[in-house]
Amino acid sequence: MKKANLKEATKARELSMLLVVVSGSGENQEFEGRITVYVTVCVIIAAFGGLMFGYDVGISGGVTSMDDFLKKFFPVVYKKKQHAHENNYCKYDNQSLQLFTSSLYIAALIASFVASKVCSKAGRKPTVQIASIFFLIGVVLTAGGLNIEMIIFGRMFLGFGVGFANQAVPLFLSEIAPTNIRGALNISFQLFITIGILLSNLVNYFTGNIHPHGWRISLGIAGIPASMLCVGSILICETPTSLIERHKVEKGRKVLRKIRGVENVDDEFDSIVHACEMARQVKDPFRKLMKPVSRPPLVIAICLQIFQQFTGINAVMFYAPVLFQTVGFGNDAALLSSVITGLVNVFSTIISIYLVDKAGRRIMLLEACVQMLISQVIIGIILFKGLKATGANLSKGEAIFVVVLVCTFVMGFAWSWGPLGWLIPSEAFPLETRSVGFAFAVSTNMLFTFVIAQAFLSMLCKMQAGIFFFFAAWIIIMGVFTWFLLPETKGVPVDSMVDKVWKQHWFWRSFVAEDEFRTDVKVV
Repeated sequence: MKKANLKEATKARELSMLLVVVSGSGENQEFEGRITVYVTVCVIIAAFGGLMFGYDVGISGGVTSMDDFLKKFFPVVYKKKQHAHENNYCKYDNQSLQLFTSSLYIAALIASFVASKVCSKAGRKPTVQIASIFFLIGVVLTAGGLNIEMIIFGRMFLGFGVGFANQAVPLFLSEIAPTNIRGALNISFQLFITIGILLSNLVNYFTGNIHPHGWRISLGIAGIPASMLCVGSILICETPTSLIERHKVEKGRKVLRKIRGVENVDDEFDSIVHACEMARQVKDPFRKLMKPVSRPPLVIAICLQIFQQFTGINAVMFYAPVLFQTVGFGNDAALLSSVITGLVNVFSTIISIYLVDKAGRRIMLLEACVQMLISQVIIGIILFKGLKATGANLSKGEAIFVVVLVCTFVMGFAWSWGPLGWLIPSEAFPLETRSVGFAFAVSTNMLFTFVIAQAFLSMLCKMQAGIFFFFAAWIIIMGVFTWFLLPETKGVPVDSMVDKVWKQHWFWRSFVAEDEFRTDVKVV
């Protein structure tokens, strides 16, 4: 059996060398195509999955700081809030309140693995459609909530939607985007996440003064983007890769012509067909993912998701109004400060879209580590000196400075670890393990988002200002990891990562050197 496998592998290598010679162009040839209106529309529609995710992330912090919401569902927290002078750091520490926020992410964690199967077997488009249905059900249950069980159940349906959308949308965007702007188009997902967070902060700012059902309006408005995603998902195309992978070859060629806007798509089409043929040889993608050859993209994808959460960004975004109240802002001022950070988030992500395919991934991640580290350390020092567990809050000037530092921190995250944490895993896996590998990335993200959402207020209570030093320490680890272990993936075709990235890296090449089952060459 071993001899037979070795003989087949040798033949495959000989054939691959012949194909390279015959093609005469290798992997460096750029495929023909242009940015079409149809691709732009598809990108915008698909990215509404990110808008829903962002809105759900941002809305919970504002809603959980509204007195009407607390009185109805969390009376214990409301009473504690009225005696905030007893402990500035612990007035919102309540596991049930944190469960309202975090239940979405544990549901998304579970859904991501189911979504991986659906994404592979049914395609990217049906997966997005299923996500939109889950979103709509979740909106109805949360906005119409009559008891705590109903709203948490609704948050779980929203989480199912997040799990399906976060699985399908980044893959969809990477597979329809031309290589030279793949980073920019993929980051539209993160851009819409930031827009969703900004919209949720604006909505909370205005509904906070609508009594007693302002919180219902905040939660119910999520139905607008959910409906747009539901209707729009009917209009978008399936990706050529997904069609060809599921044996719909001619339809895949037709869609490829449509999204590229040119008739001559033979080179790119042949490349996709070849990748699909290689993928079909892998009967068990999960088993393939566990092999050493798959170790580089898997480790990178998982670590990026862990690091993304341990920057502390979701602690800021979930609980920004709560955090700003803690440092001395009133309710309206806290919500307004959240709007400001939301604006910074959006505009910084736009900067990322412009820079990612020019500057590259690594330099943006490393620069942001320095920027976020400085911001976190200074915030920690200010709170450590000026905001004790009991007694007076910070001075107005110090509180404003904290907001500026939070904005600086958000700025660094928004043009680096936020979008690139999704972009790099979506482009790093070969086709045969892409869906299941990205499912690991999504589930890891949801798991650690759940951990942070469930633990942050308790950590704030126990660690007080030290929580910012805790996140700062993680940022140092992230920077070291990026410097030594994260290769550059800018401008590399998705299905050429093994040869052009992993086999060239000083550390990861030892894992992929003996991959006798993959030949990244073009079929002619």
